Amino acid sequence: MKVRMIEMPLDYGASRRGSDMGPSAIRLAGLRDRLSSLGVDSDTLFPPIQIPPQEYLDPAAEIAYENARHLGPIIDACSQLAAHAEAVLRAGDFPLILGGDHSISLGSIAGVSAAHAASGRVPGVLWIDAHGDFNTTETTPSGNIHGMILAASCGFGIPELTGFYSSARKVDPRNVCYIGVRDLDPGERALMRKAGVKVFTMSDIERNGIADTMKQIIAFFEERVDAVHLSFDMDALDPGVAPGVGIEVPGGLSYRESLFIMEEMAGSKIVQSADFVEVSPVHDVRNTTGKMAVLLIARLLGETIY
Repeated sequence: MKVRMIEMPLDYGASRRGSDMGPSAIRLAGLRDRLSSLGVDSDTLFPPIQIPPQEYLDPAAEIAYENARHLGPIIDACSQLAAHAEAVLRAGDFPLILGGDHSISLGSIAGVSAAHAASGRVPGVLWIDAHGDFNTTETTPSGNIHGMILAASCGFGIPELTGFYSSARKVDPRNVCYIGVRDLDPGERALMRKAGVKVFTMSDIERNGIADTMKQIIAFFEERVDAVHLSFDMDALDPGVAPGVGIEVPGGLSYRESLFIMEEMAGSKIVQSADFVEVSPVHDVRNTTGKMAVLLIARLLGETIY
């Protein structure tokens, strides 16, 4: 299987700017060389998806929708990503998508979901994030679409998002699992409970330990799905480990816990696609977060200590 890297320099989905430079930061941190050293056959299938900076947008071209900022440009960009991700997975390769803010996962999940549906596979999603990203336009406190993406992928929200790329629901919420959660809005918390997603908070990790938590997560997916899309928001990590992210939240995953998650998911053999998002170089220190993303990707793709 070949790993196909797709760069998605999009930061329309968040208030805090800078994550559009995330793909470059990860690439410059040595991702290609790291994968080559593992014997991973990697290639860039497409040049970085071309997205105009926000300052160049024509406000008149926006799709007007209350509490969904930059809806039109996000849909346009994610349509390209979804088509690329679907094509990679249909070819039997591994789509590795580098973001960008977490709104890019609208395209990631839609594309891999379409590919799995075509072959009769049931997809699941592992969402590694400090946040739920399960708001809708009715619950969002900010109007930022990066906080609505997983809800939309599960069929909750405005038609422009839930019907994106295809009319079908992209993933059954009962096949979605979170780890690292520690900052939820009241409305999204209620919707997550209603939807039936599985959640492991930082308190759960503290209570049960990372090894037991990962055993539960892998068993959860093995019982339910044929393939997993792993979506890693770098703000799942503690800011001391990854300072350059979209929204820092104290008390996150440690360096060792995050690498262990990747190692366990690699060993499960059920991850068939992934995106890594919210690396923000303008808030980083000497590309610490970009380098951390490279370490995580390497562990997910088979790197071991011994």
